[in-house]
Amino acid sequence: MRGRRFFYSRFFVSVDINLWDMKRYWLFKSDVEDYPLSQFIKDKKTAWEGVRNYQARNFMMKDMQVGDEGIFYHSNAQPSAAVATLEVSALASPDKLQFEKKSDYYDEKATQEKPRWFCVDVRYLQSLKVPVSLESIRSEKELQSMQLLQKGNRLSILPLTEKEYKKLLKLGGL
Repeated sequence: MRGRRFFYSRFFVSVDINLWDMKRYWLFKSDVEDYPLSQFIKDKKTAWEGVRNYQARNFMMKDMQVGDEGIFYHSNAQPSAAVATLEVSALASPDKLQFEKKSDYYDEKATQEKPRWFCVDVRYLQSLKVPVSLESIRSEKELQSMQLLQKGNRLSILPLTEKEYKKLLKLGGL
């Protein structure tokens, strides 16, 4: 991505900001029944397959870079909670499940020449010492603007600010 240009008052100011060099932070949701933390730890690395929402797909395709960090979050758990950290280890590539007819994630409109769904690879970094429950997140004043807490936001991948990411780490004992 090219540098951005900013206008200040009536003066033109060109500022070279390479957005690809900026580390970003993400929250990756996984149903505990579909892909538990114990399996992620065992696998050490996985393709984040099966995302079937265009906005979440676009985060992976357009915004994620190798080295971005994230939180592995168990949704539909008792309680739902942030449980580990991860790192994006490979850029987006076509999600192979869209081509497998027996897969729950098969997409008959996707072709090898024109795939519709993409995934990044992520690698496990470490478990939080203390899971950070959704209730705990809700009770933190500093986290009130997190997309996770916004009504109607059910995306499986959400951007985090650096402040939100560091606060989750602190609450998790890291």
